[in-house]
Amino acid sequence: MKSRTLMFVAAMSLFAALAVPLQLAAQRYIVTDIGTLGGTFTEANALNNKGWVVGDATLPGDTALHAILWRNGALTDLGTLGGPNSNAVFPLNERGEIGGVAETSTPDPLGEDFCSFGDHLICLPYLWQRGVMTPLPTLGGGNGNAKEINNRGQVVGFAENTTPDPTCVAPQVLHFKPVLWEKGQIQELPTFPGDPDGVALVINDNGQAAGASGNCHKDSPEEDFHALLWTHGTVIDLGNLGGTMNNLSQDINNQGQVVGFSNLPGDTTTHAFFWQNGVMTDLGTLPGDFSSFAAGINGKGQVVGTSLDSSGNPRAFLRQGGVMTDLNTLIPAGSPLFLLAAFSINSDPPKPEGRSPCESSQAASAATGPSLSHSRPRALDTGLVAAYLNHAGRSRVFHI
Repeated sequence: MKSRTLMFVAAMSLFAALAVPLQLAAQRYIVTDIGTLGGTFTEANALNNKGWVVGDATLPGDTALHAILWRNGALTDLGTLGGPNSNAVFPLNERGEIGGVAETSTPDPLGEDFCSFGDHLICLPYLWQRGVMTPLPTLGGGNGNAKEINNRGQVVGFAENTTPDPTCVAPQVLHFKPVLWEKGQIQELPTFPGDPDGVALVINDNGQAAGASGNCHKDSPEEDFHALLWTHGTVIDLGNLGGTMNNLSQDINNQGQVVGFSNLPGDTTTHAFFWQNGVMTDLGTLPGDFSSFAAGINGKGQVVGTSLDSSGNPRAFLRQGGVMTDLNTLIPAGSPLFLLAAFSINSDPPKPEGRSPCESSQAASAATGPSLSHSRPRALDTGLVAAYLNHAGRSRVFHI
């Protein structure tokens, strides 16, 4: 799983961030280019409540991709574990600690391409903190992948064990299981009974994690049979929207609300879902569209994601108050930008550092930027939204 994008948008290449006030009057935007590492491509994937951004960018020549941190206007190359590539896909915590995956220089002895970089090198989960990238343990297999880290320092992801999995498609060979790392120790999380493999993708500050399990699939969610929540030592099947596959949790807030996507009856299309207290709700699509995918939710219940027409053309959306809005209708008329996919949205006040819950939301999806804060809450407020866009150039940040 190199990127969440692979799950629902094909052939997307450029990203930007947008802070969008829902009041349509007096819209003002500042565009900030977050820069590159010398290549022509930068991808911003997620942000925290401080507006710090994680993602990845190509080096000169565009032959290698490195994880990045954009903070207070400065872009930092997080490096690798000795190989050419690394990335960071899910949000960092308020201390600036980051989970991700990085290649080593060692060829995979089984010929696997676990991180989908195409070079068949061993890749390891990492924790980046205070300028140092530290590998995290696996379950005995060669590879693993770290995803979100919460404000307690708990990291979730997935890791290989040593057992071959007959449901895998080459070059993948081994089982991989959802895991949690805490203080450098790894704990395997249970899959749904009967599912051989699984992934944990997100974790909130209460230690609740979300992801999915199913057959061995790696980059394809079609084999995700069960969207899952891990809470208080148990695994909960979140159900589905009537289909039998393509069921995946994508985000969880501190209220335990989960969003993701699930197939409809007949498995011919997929819709975004919202789950709370045992009930999964179909969020529908933008008018005229065929499918949708929810990627992020904040503490206010605002949801961001992507809606696609029957030809697969995507549009980024924001959903709040029961209404799904095309984010492209909220940017200035005549803009050369077209927002394709929104990934995450913040506002949950960080527990350890005590930020006021009256501050405005921020949303992130592929590239992101500086935080928005206000002394009093707005009647309607969205914050920083990051989205794929159809525009030549590198990653940019939009904010009010």
